[in-house]
Amino acid sequence: QVQLVESGGGLVQAGGSLRLSCAASGRAFSSYAMGWFRQAPGKERDLVAAISSSGGRISYADSVQGRFTISRDNARNTVYLQMNGLKPEDTAVYYCTARMPFSLTYDYWGQGTQVTVSS
Repeated sequence: QVQLVESGGGLVQAGGSLRLSCAASGRAFSSYAMGWFRQAPGKERDLVAAISSSGGRISYADSVQGRFTISRDNARNTVYLQMNGLKPEDTAVYYCTARMPFSLTYDYWGQGTQVTVSS
């Protein structure tokens, strides 16, 4: 079982920055692919960014490409999401997720952290 705990959300003005962190339990963190999803009120949960277990492969949603950066520190069992140039449409609950080796879906989810961007 993997526990994921997000932190770093909050209220920020448009154009500002936030860094989300996600701390994972367990010794096998370096074998997990990790992702950040977000869900705005009344909308589906969408993948924002993903990173492979080694950090060598990264992908972003078109809506955040060039503004958000996902990274990981396997020594600290932590994945980050640096968010720059925030827009009101980035307002959502952000979830950290972990995908086990050979799994086709994200298997574990954090509780979510609220990000609110004011105009």
